[in-house]
Amino acid sequence: MTIRVDIGGQDALSELVAHIDAGEDVELVRDGETIAMTLRMGPAAKRGKRVPGAWAHLGKLQDPDLFLRPDPELEEAADGPIFPTT
Repeated sequence: MTIRVDIGGQDALSELVAHIDAGEDVELVRDGETIAMTLRMGPAAKRGKRVPGAWAHLGKLQDPDLFLRPDPELEEAADGPIFPTT
């Protein structure tokens, strides 16, 4: 069942939350015009517990500065001409 809530009223937020909490779909209305629909979602999926060192079986990073060095292709492009010649 869809409930229409006029958001111009002072108690609109508490009324809105009460309807959503009851599991109803809510239509937000301003000056008689529908501006949004809220749909109650099911319970959020639970994530598994994070495990420190989950990627340790892949071994140590070969080059620890890999992501700290500038990219040679970008440096070459920056030092090259603005308008490439064809």
